[in-house]
Amino acid sequence: MPSMPSAMEGSEGGEEGEILRYEETEDDNVSPTDLSELLKEGTKESHDRAENTQFVKDFLKGRIKKELFKLATVALYFTYSALEEEMDRNKDNPVFAPLYFPLELHRREALVKDLKYFYGEDWKEKIQCSEATQHYVDRIHHVGQHEPELLVAHAYTRYMGDLSGGQVLKKVAQRALKLPSTEEGIQFYMFDNISNAQQFKQLYRARMNALDLDKNTKERIVEEANRAFRFNMQVFDELDKIGRSLTEEAQDGGFPVHDGKGDLCKCPYYADKLGGKAGPGCPYHAALALAKQPLVQLILAACVAVAAGAAAWYIM
Repeated sequence: MPSMPSAMEGSEGGEEGEILRYEETEDDNVSPTDLSELLKEGTKESHDRAENTQFVKDFLKGRIKKELFKLATVALYFTYSALEEEMDRNKDNPVFAPLYFPLELHRREALVKDLKYFYGEDWKEKIQCSEATQHYVDRIHHVGQHEPELLVAHAYTRYMGDLSGGQVLKKVAQRALKLPSTEEGIQFYMFDNISNAQQFKQLYRARMNALDLDKNTKERIVEEANRAFRFNMQVFDELDKIGRSLTEEAQDGGFPVHDGKGDLCKCPYYADKLGGKAGPGCPYHAALALAKQPLVQLILAACVAVAAGAAAWYIM
């Protein structure tokens, strides 16, 4: 998840360190009271904070583990599934209808392809929505069902970033993770039905500015956009914590090595692998629990005694 990890915006074709705001290329024919301008000014601080989270900084430098990238893709899947469900719900609502571009923007199907690539055909049984992502998803559903005029804030935060800085992240991920040149695993970043991203973004902003909204509603939308950025940053922080627990790169289909720190139940990767089953799933915790069993302790003690006797005999 821009947003997770697309919250920071860039320009297509730029280098990883050149993170430019997409609003800076906006037309001059705008008013300070236009929604696009209010969002630009009102979310500057959130932009900066999102761009400077450890997860995003590491990502841009190519320091991203495959297992962590897979978990980020899972977070994006749940986020966009919720967002696009609510967009479909409000496709005829005048407060959102002009911004409904399912063929051009919707990401859920692309993310399904990525998840099949990373997890296999049974990907649905192998993923689970993390705690931070669930908070984000719950808010999107609340907005779509009870405050649809705020849905534009979430769409703006996600899709405009995906069309901008997301294109930089696509190249970083492909190179750092040695993904196929056929673009498997990064379908999320591919907008096949948009021939010119810059022109499309201008159209999208124009549609935003044409929405019939009063001053108070515009202010609420800006506030909601900042809330969306906070949700994204919480997902970033969660991923960063998980990343620190992956002491070595996990192989596909296997567990990363867990260092035994933290609450296992709060780790989405391990919770996913356990599938809600009882008992320890982390190799560290499994070994620790096993070692506490009296019979196992007796066997271990006997093994140690035999080994010590053999060593003594060898030395003699």
